[in-house]
Amino acid sequence: MIVLIAAMASQSISAQPRQWTLRECCDYAVSHNISIKQQENQCRLQEIQLSNARNQRLPDLSGSVSQNFSFGRGLTADNTYSNTNTSSTSFSLGTSVPLFTGFQIPNQIKMSQLNLEAATADLEKAKNDIQMQVAQAYVQILYDMEIADVARRQVAIDSMQVVRLQAMVDNGKASGAQLSQQQATLANSRLTATQADNTKRLAILSLTQLLELPTPDGFAILPPEISSISGTGQVPSPDVIYADALGLKPEIVAQQLRLKATDHNIKIARAGYMPTLSLSGGMGSNYYTTSKFSSDPFSTQLKNNFSQYIGLNLSVPIFNRFQTRNSIRNAKIEQLNQQLTFDNTKKTLYKEIQQVYYNTLNAQQKEQSSAEAVRSSQDAFTLMQAKYENGKATITEFNEAKNTYLRAESDYVQARYELLYQRALIQFYRGRDLQFD
Repeated sequence: MIVLIAAMASQSISAQPRQWTLRECCDYAVSHNISIKQQENQCRLQEIQLSNARNQRLPDLSGSVSQNFSFGRGLTADNTYSNTNTSSTSFSLGTSVPLFTGFQIPNQIKMSQLNLEAATADLEKAKNDIQMQVAQAYVQILYDMEIADVARRQVAIDSMQVVRLQAMVDNGKASGAQLSQQQATLANSRLTATQADNTKRLAILSLTQLLELPTPDGFAILPPEISSISGTGQVPSPDVIYADALGLKPEIVAQQLRLKATDHNIKIARAGYMPTLSLSGGMGSNYYTTSKFSSDPFSTQLKNNFSQYIGLNLSVPIFNRFQTRNSIRNAKIEQLNQQLTFDNTKKTLYKEIQQVYYNTLNAQQKEQSSAEAVRSSQDAFTLMQAKYENGKATITEFNEAKNTYLRAESDYVQARYELLYQRALIQFYRGRDLQFD
């Protein structure tokens, strides 16, 4: 018997769904979110761009083989014309290496490095965004769970009243109309509880979709310990939060890096005014035959015709239809636009921080007032319940007191989780991991 009970208990425990913490949800979303994977690919593309820029310093190497045939009349060595067929085969191998490009290559390398760092910062921002979405969905589930519990308590209260009235009807101390009215109230409470459960399931579905899970079946979250939450904590000012976030938030870092990259983009455009110098070299040989004339063997001709060359190539720009001038102008306009984008990103961040700051203050005040409302409405409901059960209050008065109390509980739960979420956001903007504590 003991073995059977233990086996049943073990089976019951194993059947319980795994409970996910907020940290586990955030980590899983970061690892599996499609948008983040796309941003990782953008980083890989920037790595390739940087590799291409660095490889511009290397010499190139190219080889060629050509075979030509000529038919018909042609001028001979005797200064006469005759029908001849000729063929020629040539081989060549050449290389060149840039020696000076007006500092274009080093500026391209530096710009590519900055773009790679900016793409990496964009990746971090994408991770932050998905974590904030996960945290918001997580809090929504917590809130809906509490609302569902409140609705179930409402069903329990109404169920007890139905049982009590049924006993009173059986004893002739209450009318059937009173019982029917209470049964109708119980039916409405059960409908409210059903709706609350459906809302909770939809919230769970939203979170599992953010996590890229195939189904919400078997998914559950682990509620955090929030017994110590109080609305009296000190909230740092928006300027303090902004000062911390300015050097940490990846969207600021990314735009700052791109602004630096525009300096090198201007230098690259200015390189069009400067001369370029390159070193080139190569070697080659050929084989030639003419009909009606004897020719040396293939290997002999390749040996005799083998040649090498080496040279320096200097190119000095004189006039290119103002293309360089306009390229510089375009680069400067891009720099101005990037500066505006950078300033706008900072303003957007400050507005977000302001919003979180005032949301936190509002949540603190709401938490305090809703806590007082719960205490007063609970006392009022307790008194009204006693009066109702003693026949000194109507069912309408009882339901009004009950609904007021349960509504105050719902508001209190919402205020507590809203305060929890807003405080976590403040710490997140200041560089801490997104977590509830």
